[in-house]
Amino acid sequence: MPNPDYSALVAGQREYFLSGSTRPASWRRKQLEAVKALFTENRDELRDALWKDLRRNIVDADMIDITFVVKEADYALAHLDAWMTPERVHTPLVAEPGHIRIRRDPFGVALIIGAWNEPMLTQFAPLVGALAAGNTAVLKPSELSVACSAATAKLVPKYFDPRAVAVVEGAVPETTALLAQKWDFIFFTGSPHVGKIVHQAAAQNLTPCLLELGGKNPTIVHSTANIEVAARRIAYGRYLNSGHLCTAPDHVLVWPEVKDAFVREMVKAIREFYGDDPKASPDYGRVINRGNFDRLKRLLGSGKVAIGGQTDANELYIAPTVLVDPSPDSPIMHEEVFGPILPVIEVDSIEAVIQSIKSRPRPLGLYVFAEDLSVAERILDATESGDACINDCMITPMFPEIPFGGVGNSGIGKYNGKFSFESLTNARGVLYHSARIDPAVRYPPYSQHTLERKIEDKLAPL
Repeated sequence: MPNPDYSALVAGQREYFLSGSTRPASWRRKQLEAVKALFTENRDELRDALWKDLRRNIVDADMIDITFVVKEADYALAHLDAWMTPERVHTPLVAEPGHIRIRRDPFGVALIIGAWNEPMLTQFAPLVGALAAGNTAVLKPSELSVACSAATAKLVPKYFDPRAVAVVEGAVPETTALLAQKWDFIFFTGSPHVGKIVHQAAAQNLTPCLLELGGKNPTIVHSTANIEVAARRIAYGRYLNSGHLCTAPDHVLVWPEVKDAFVREMVKAIREFYGDDPKASPDYGRVINRGNFDRLKRLLGSGKVAIGGQTDANELYIAPTVLVDPSPDSPIMHEEVFGPILPVIEVDSIEAVIQSIKSRPRPLGLYVFAEDLSVAERILDATESGDACINDCMITPMFPEIPFGGVGNSGIGKYNGKFSFESLTNARGVLYHSARIDPAVRYPPYSQHTLERKIEDKLAPL
């Protein structure tokens, strides 16, 4: 069966964009209010879809997907006028009389490809940025989150003009056909493997894109750390949404003198959060499908189980698990876990931590637990990551003041709050140069004295 043709859809949105309809602040505000209305008026339906796909409890559904998007829209509404105001910057003497301003102009028609683990957030948080920036958008929800994809396709037409926001459901054929179109911006959330495919497709038309990918986020527990707090925060970050978060701690590097205490506190935290039988806990989720279940089950053999390890294929259940001392050559140390399994590895120096981090592709997040902040600064100075937390983990996307996104293998570009607006607009520098003064020194014929003056006054580029 041939791939579908979305040229008419893209052409219709581009025509609408080129009409200038999306540029006024009033249009942008109307769209942002529509985002808020979609989530507030259909909260129960969205919660139900998230439960069906991921068995996500109400509190986490609100925090990760629903309330998060509403707050993102509120933040954009509160700051939109300031973001849209051209920035006036210093004007060099050679441009006087005149002034320089930087405009933020929309790109045009954006494609937003969401992920199954945070099916609402990864579509609608980028959409907030796209609409605030004055773009139109086509949403492509993940086919793995079936219920959330259906809810998106049902609800979006009720709140948006399809010339402004449209939805395309489907799997690989539909995504391939969409990527074959000429977009003005592409926003993708997913794995590095698929991110490369998206980036290659974008390169065919030199389309700018933002790739929010994943990675093995290292988590360091130093001997000076508050071990109880570190364990609780790491357990929360690893097992929230059954471990299916791109910012979750992937593995822990812990100092030998606190390793046993840390493992004990992890066991304690898991039991406090989910009880003696996490399978019965209403707060603990499930794996998205059988393929991911089988992959995670295979990883369970990578180390000694301190807690967890139980599985149930019929329920797609994998218990919150801590693996101690996995082999460096084991599968879990070479692929992103992206599930409820946490390897714990002993290290004995900051240099060993730095070497471990630098031996892998640059991660999305880096987390250091240490009361001695000089330890954290030494690690930050010697490594790279998309974001970082000191004495916490996983929560940076919750703050619109923090740019969120990866570096290298973990992503390209930043979003969240103003950073979404900036990523989804073209920074267009404009020089307003008066014609009242027009010195002859800038024009030919040139003399040696003129050339020397040009170089001296930095007028050569003019």
